[in-house]
Amino acid sequence: MKNPIEKYLASINNPLKFNAFLFLKLPAAWFMGIRVLKISAEKCEVKLPFGWRSQNPFHSIYFAAQTAAGELSTGLLAQAHLQGQPPVSMLVVRAEAEFFKKASATVIFTCEEGEAVRAVIQKTLADGQGYEIKMTSVGRLPDGEIASKIYLTWSFRRKKIT
Repeated sequence: MKNPIEKYLASINNPLKFNAFLFLKLPAAWFMGIRVLKISAEKCEVKLPFGWRSQNPFHSIYFAAQTAAGELSTGLLAQAHLQGQPPVSMLVVRAEAEFFKKASATVIFTCEEGEAVRAVIQKTLADGQGYEIKMTSVGRLPDGEIASKIYLTWSFRRKKIT
């Protein structure tokens, strides 16, 4: 039998299930065409296609679409490590971005901070205090060049059970 994290990762890696989740819970991300390429407990890769649903008037991917893809790649890792745990709330408390190259092609956003977010969640669960972690998602163009880096600071707090 799979543990809760493995079950969650399997459902995210299932395109049909994940597309249904996006359509119902994050319709803007679904509309922009953001899709998970692969996710593990340590790393998440999402694809943001270049097209009319994600572009700005300057024929590049809109900064908000890039930020959404970065948020998804970091947030899914955090959600994976919350599976099977007591209730913890998570919230983006800060968003920052750097843009290096015009994103006029599909961009792959990668976050490799699964272990770091797991440690913060475990710390929150252990002592009941709230903690923050700044996570980075790097967006790369098909040629490997970095188009953008999205920095999301997530806050985790153990929910009080009443």
